[in-house]
Amino acid sequence: MLVLSRKKGESVVIDRGIRITVLEVRGNTVRLGIEAPEAISVLRGELRQRIERPARRHLASCLGPS
Repeated sequence: MLVLSRKKGESVVIDRGIRITVLEVRGNTVRLGIEAPEAISVLRGELRQRIERPARRHLASCLGPS
């Protein structure tokens, strides 16, 4: 994991197509702006987990016991 320190207005660029910018820092909350090509899905971690869990359960039930 790469750990960076950024200030308000500073950004990080990932693979030339994704830019993450610190918009605001208020207490222990940081607001980020994320620019990415339309083909790239950007989801909050907890939302992605909520989507992936049922898909994994469905796949396991289709495969049956090991």
